[in-house]
Amino acid sequence: MLATVLPWVVGALTLALALAAWRLLRGPDLPDRILALDTLYINALALLVALGLSFGHKHYFEVALLIGLLGFIGTVVLAKYLLRGDITE
Repeated sequence: MLATVLPWVVGALTLALALAAWRLLRGPDLPDRILALDTLYINALALLVALGLSFGHKHYFEVALLIGLLGFIGTVVLAKYLLRGDITE
């Protein structure tokens, strides 16, 4: 069952990545682009987990964990910059 569902999941996540990248490039203003970037890294994380399940390698999960950590930090920094205009306090 997993072998039949995973190609569909990978396809749907790839489409979601493409749509988020399109919104990132075309977003009308900065908050939309930050949200698109956040969605982009979450979709990349989910795609890596799906590929890790498909291929059976543990390295995909480690890279997904690293992307999740860096994506969270990046989103927090961009939101702080958007609110205050400066990153440091």
